Amino acid sequence: MSAVTDKVSDKAGKFEASGSNQVGMRERNERLVLTILRRQGALPKADIARITGLSAQTVSVIMRALERDGLLEKGEKIRGKVGQPSVPMRLAPDGTYFLGLKVGRRSAELTLVNFVGEELGHIEEAYAYPTPEKALSFVQKSVPKLCEVLPAGQRSRIAGMGIASPYFLWEWANVIGVDPAKMSGWKDFDLQKEVGALVDFPVFLGNDATSACGAELTFGTTKAPADFLYIYIGYFVGGGVVLNGAVYAGRTGNAGAVGPFPVASHDGSSSQLVDKASLIGLERRLATQADGNVPLSRLVSEYTDATNEVVEAWLDEAVKSLAQLILGACSIIDFPAVLVDGNMPAALRERIVARVTEELDEMPLSGLIRPDLIEGSLGAKARPLGAASLPLSNRFMLQT
Repeated sequence: MSAVTDKVSDKAGKFEASGSNQVGMRERNERLVLTILRRQGALPKADIARITGLSAQTVSVIMRALERDGLLEKGEKIRGKVGQPSVPMRLAPDGTYFLGLKVGRRSAELTLVNFVGEELGHIEEAYAYPTPEKALSFVQKSVPKLCEVLPAGQRSRIAGMGIASPYFLWEWANVIGVDPAKMSGWKDFDLQKEVGALVDFPVFLGNDATSACGAELTFGTTKAPADFLYIYIGYFVGGGVVLNGAVYAGRTGNAGAVGPFPVASHDGSSSQLVDKASLIGLERRLATQADGNVPLSRLVSEYTDATNEVVEAWLDEAVKSLAQLILGACSIIDFPAVLVDGNMPAALRERIVARVTEELDEMPLSGLIRPDLIEGSLGAKARPLGAASLPLSNRFMLQT
């Protein structure tokens, strides 16, 4: 076997990747080529051979096969260099398609994306609380509608559906303010299996915040190092861990579940991050201010002015708690960066990052290297896009 390891530079930093000329490694090599093109953009065959360590002949065979399968297409010729113009290869947008289903605590969403992550269709349905019956009904109604977005001849190119959902949904009933009996059906419900029985393509399941982290890696535009902690501030706060340019899901797929992280309050009492840095807290504060007359779904988007006292009071608690999480996480893994995103307007996300940065500047960091704080790029779309990234990653990307 002839193999050469080379550091592949991309928007998520660097990750170890090498190709192999050994017979039987075709699928891995194809995944490697697709991963490099996704993260670096269009490249000529010669560059791909250099990066992977594969022979020029092997790369040519791989590229021809991927082009024949409709996954790659030729870009514009690169002129101005010595010799014949080189032709870069790039991902073909209509090479394949993916569905992403987010089953959240307050709404369900289904999105259809193409091979380069462009959203072609989106359906959302709100509810007071989630049940298995509501989730399956939403799938039955929405999947056919989104499939109709594609020309009839392209629908067979849907390569899979991903599901992004909080784990242990039934445990959140009291926090949401719902009778636990109404959500107890989730305890013994196999969402992946039941959805799989309704569709004709493979179904993959992941934690919602971890999937959002995967979406940032696959479809996002944020420049981040190869290792970082990901924090997603939604109705409840969650997160993910990225190591060596890939999502680290952990033994049970729950790595980076930052919500239960213990944080200390000014009075010395202890609570969890989910109680301090989740949007449910801000929504409830704002609803009280508005006498409950404004739908909660509108409040966060409308009340983001830094002069709003209610927002500032929530920020005071959230920022201090997030800073405690970051210090705790960096004491275990030497994260060079922390990426923050959420289901909120960009202005509020920007303010949170700025405030947490200021808070870290005031905290004792002896023995730790202060991480950079970076804004995410996907916002409210991160979780459904994260769901769509699950089949893409499992079927077409190298799992480094």
